[in-house]
Amino acid sequence: MILKALVLCADDKILRVLRRALGDLEIQFENCANAEAALRQLTRDRFEAIIVDCAGPGSAEVLRSARLAPCNKRAVAVAILDPEAGMRSAFDVGAHFVLYKPISSERARSSFRAARALMKRERRRNSRLSVQIPVSIVDPESGTVVKVSTTDVGEGGMAVKMARRAKPGGRCQLSFTLPGSSDGLEISAEFAWEGSGSQAGLRFVDLAPNVAHQLREWLTRNAADGEQDDPPVRCQLTDLSLAGCYLEVVSPFPRFTRVTLSMRAGDAELRVEGVVRVMHPEKGMGLEFTQSTAEHRALLEQFLSVLTENRNLLPELLVEPEGLETEAQSSAAGGESTGPKDPLLDLFRIGAALPADSFLEKLRQQRGITARVGASA
Repeated sequence: MILKALVLCADDKILRVLRRALGDLEIQFENCANAEAALRQLTRDRFEAIIVDCAGPGSAEVLRSARLAPCNKRAVAVAILDPEAGMRSAFDVGAHFVLYKPISSERARSSFRAARALMKRERRRNSRLSVQIPVSIVDPESGTVVKVSTTDVGEGGMAVKMARRAKPGGRCQLSFTLPGSSDGLEISAEFAWEGSGSQAGLRFVDLAPNVAHQLREWLTRNAADGEQDDPPVRCQLTDLSLAGCYLEVVSPFPRFTRVTLSMRAGDAELRVEGVVRVMHPEKGMGLEFTQSTAEHRALLEQFLSVLTENRNLLPELLVEPEGLETEAQSSAAGGESTGPKDPLLDLFRIGAALPADSFLEKLRQQRGITARVGASA
């Protein structure tokens, strides 16, 4: 399926660079020369990305409106800024990525490569596959079991057919088996909506990583368009603690992006989920880990031990996006830490608004006085 971007830009030089960069990444774009035309298109068509030259009048309104338009509120937003403009202002009006002028083709391709990975994941996460699967809905309080059938399934939930009198509210437990699979799934869910007929919508809650991975793989294999996610991005680990890490990467993902990080060092392998707390364009990003089980902590301690005992060992890291969240959703995902105080995570929380150079200097200073040493000096 074709990825589409809406561009608000009147600068011919920038448009030529965008045309080459987006074309290389197989992203189609529709350009609007003024904000009024862009606002009209936001209400008429769906786009996976909104790209705005912030030098033009009405640019901030377009970025804000994209967040409010029902069909485009999940679009990836890219702001093009003059060098002296503050990055914070662009993020405040809804931008996920920032490109500074003058824009080179290589810089644009690099940024849009990360944006494209998010565009695909967002579209996949919100798509639904029409399929009929028998499902058991269990009320956790009464133990009542209701047998239903799905009408569609997605990464975040499912629609089911059920009798009006059988529709409970609140949380429930789902039990079903995906076609072609021998493993049954047990998923917590909540009722999200009720249709005028026999349909109801169920939203998945607290999906375990292995269950989410299994569901996503099945949906990918059975999707009509057969579209594959972009491959994971290679990055370099500079700092690691039990609560998070900082990664050097040319095309970092924006704040509040949910990611999966695969790490390997020698015989030690680890796959963790996290959320981006700090992002510095063309430099790197800081992740807070969102898993807090004893097993996860033990695996992290083992990985840290391997790196500490083998200072010359360079770990292999791959990161891939799982989707964008709002600030409120992201904060809920991180939650309140119940373990010991973590200097790296504290720095992410207080330093997110700092300029990149100031943040990285604080990171270097902290690295020298804490025991939570990264993989490289």
